[in-house]
Amino acid sequence: MNKLMIFSAPSGSGKSTLVQYLMQQNPNLAFSISCTSRAPRGTEKNGVEYYFLSPEEFRQRIAKDEFLEYEEVYADKFYGTLKSEVERLGNAGKVVLFDVDVKGGLNIKKFYGDRALSIFVQPPSIEELSRRLHGRGTDSEEVIQTRLDKAAYELTFAPQFDRIVVNDDLDKAKAEILQVMNDFLGDGQ
Repeated sequence: MNKLMIFSAPSGSGKSTLVQYLMQQNPNLAFSISCTSRAPRGTEKNGVEYYFLSPEEFRQRIAKDEFLEYEEVYADKFYGTLKSEVERLGNAGKVVLFDVDVKGGLNIKKFYGDRALSIFVQPPSIEELSRRLHGRGTDSEEVIQTRLDKAAYELTFAPQFDRIVVNDDLDKAKAEILQVMNDFLGDGQ
């Protein structure tokens, strides 16, 4: 039975940076590609960043119970994890790594129990998160405020995760997350 690692965090916490770092450190990690019903952005390709489905296809797969977890984030904007994706990676002998929202992360943890380690990447503060989101220069003030409101809500779920890593210093967070992974996987992975 393969192990699984689940990462969740508010937008701007540095989760993606930490996940990419771990994948560079351990070649046995494999990223679980999520599905979405939104259109590809920029250079995104189907089967690389996401599996892109129409809202209708997404609903059909929900009806067939093909998702490990999913959420309709906005009207007709679904995100989810296909059971077949996890099986594909597990059958290849990989440790499956998830980068999902907090509810999805908790649902995956509930499904897999002790086979999965759930990690919440926490920003040092909402103020620092605001600074990071503004620093990106990619979103309007309204979008940033929506993300900050959502982050405050998501932070209330942190205690339900197996581990909380506060990303106040990237090098320190990388060292901590590497130690957490090594402790969880042991010598077998």
